[in-house]
Amino acid sequence: MTTAILLVIFVLVVAMVLFSIDLFPAEVVALGILLVLVVGGVLTPQQAFDGFSSETSITILGLLLLSTALVRTGVVHLITRQILGQAKSKPSRVWWIVTVLTGLLSSFMSNTAVAAFFTPVTLNISRRTKINPSKLLMPMAFASILASSVTLIATSTNLVVSGLLRDSGLEPLGMFELTPVGLIILAVGLVYMYFIGSKLIPIRSSSDDQDEYKQLYFGEARLPESSNWAGKTLRDLRLGEKFEVTVLRIRRADGQRVVARADTPLEACDRLSLQGSRESMLGIKQLPELEFVAGLEQVEDNTGKSTQIAEVLVMPNSDLIDRTLKRLAFRERYGLQVLAIHRRDQMLTRQIGTIKLQAGDQLLLQGNSETIDSLSQSGSFRVLDKEIDTPVDLPRARLVVGIFSSVMALAALNLLPLQVAVMFGVFGVFVTGALKPAQAYRSVAWGAWILVCCMLALGKAIEVSGFADLVANGVIQTLKLTNPYVLLAIFFGLAMLLTQPMSNQAAAVIIIPIAIQTAQRLGFDPRTFAIMIAVGASCSFITPLEPACLMVYNPGNYRFFDFSRVGGLLTLIIFAITILMVPMLWPF
Repeated sequence: MTTAILLVIFVLVVAMVLFSIDLFPAEVVALGILLVLVVGGVLTPQQAFDGFSSETSITILGLLLLSTALVRTGVVHLITRQILGQAKSKPSRVWWIVTVLTGLLSSFMSNTAVAAFFTPVTLNISRRTKINPSKLLMPMAFASILASSVTLIATSTNLVVSGLLRDSGLEPLGMFELTPVGLIILAVGLVYMYFIGSKLIPIRSSSDDQDEYKQLYFGEARLPESSNWAGKTLRDLRLGEKFEVTVLRIRRADGQRVVARADTPLEACDRLSLQGSRESMLGIKQLPELEFVAGLEQVEDNTGKSTQIAEVLVMPNSDLIDRTLKRLAFRERYGLQVLAIHRRDQMLTRQIGTIKLQAGDQLLLQGNSETIDSLSQSGSFRVLDKEIDTPVDLPRARLVVGIFSSVMALAALNLLPLQVAVMFGVFGVFVTGALKPAQAYRSVAWGAWILVCCMLALGKAIEVSGFADLVANGVIQTLKLTNPYVLLAIFFGLAMLLTQPMSNQAAAVIIIPIAIQTAQRLGFDPRTFAIMIAVGASCSFITPLEPACLMVYNPGNYRFFDFSRVGGLLTLIIFAITILMVPMLWPF
């Protein structure tokens, strides 16, 4: 056993300990691993830092940028609204819709891409439904991996195995050859995650408890005569479930005040007193069924290029204090429209135009960007945020969905490698203005990306040091086994273990040639062993080093061994399914 192999074993053990005790952030531990491998001579500097320019890292970076575009243009908001509309905010329905959708999409495209798409969606749903993110994110990521064996194109690992079979003079895998096994793995895996796995996921308070969702704004909106909400009840509209908006009070056109009950029918020209988060108020503002009002006037839908929405604070020395919007003639005085007001620790219930402003009130304003910029100079306001994006920008949202769909189609049809298609998508959202580069770079989870790149270096070290070959060859040659079921179990275990720190494809490339040679020498069908290895190489459940798991690692506030706790039994279940079904469908 060489010095390089001993150092790799030492690094693996230390890494497991540091990941488990959570003494340092995961990306810091990963960077330390990379540096030790370079200083120890296992990797050259070029080999170590190749991970930052590898196909995997470039693909993940591109997907993180595209995910940012999906969030900022409102695609995530729209999908969340549709899912919650179907699930009616019932946790069990939410869970099944998210995981089944993830599994179905991952059957025909990269599970990394699907996880990147659904991570912000799942986070948004968890906030809306008050479900802890950890209870949804890991099942979503696992669902994307469980679908890896449904079709040939579900993961590039299947394509690698198919190519290795062809290179050995054997028939390559068919598009749906793995489907009988893959569908059962997906179905059983989801059932396990719902009834058992989810109960093993610890709940931890998030370090990112999003104050914007605790900060409630008060606003007022009117139903125009053409609104199709007229005649519907608040229960029918389900504004709380879909938009996180509460109707506090209803005032009829004749001035009559009506209690806002679930069975209260709405009428044309009703005025609704609304309460919700900033995002919620801006989201419902875009609906054609409502018209926001500021004071006694309807808010104009100014959507020109120079018009923006800003959040401002009323300063203690402001001459607006103890005066109402109506009395101030705020719109005429400032050329701005007040959409909503937030007052700390108070619920506002009066008409928005009759509320006396106080120091510390926060106002959501809409108007000319130059006018908003000039507010701070008056001394009455401090501009807190002058570049608030509305939750849904339909033109840009459609554009981003089209770009993302094109990327997935190009990759699924093998017209372009996934990493190239993804970068075309990034170029597309930048050049069309759907996403500004500065916005994208501020929003990318750089810690997750650094973690991926550094762990690729560990996988490279396992390969170049000879550790992987030592394990694969040593087990087979030392044990000298001839029982095909025992050999299948060993090859599955090797593929599953090596795929944790290494890429799935690298694990398959190392083990497949050994398995084919072993099978041919003993007179067995190599195809049986290749398919067993293909499934095993996709079982990336016991560590968070699979890209799909890395994407949810920080947002879910997980620890390293949370994945072992949940994924260990799942891996055994998949092994049991595979060891029973593979010899039946592909006899020795």
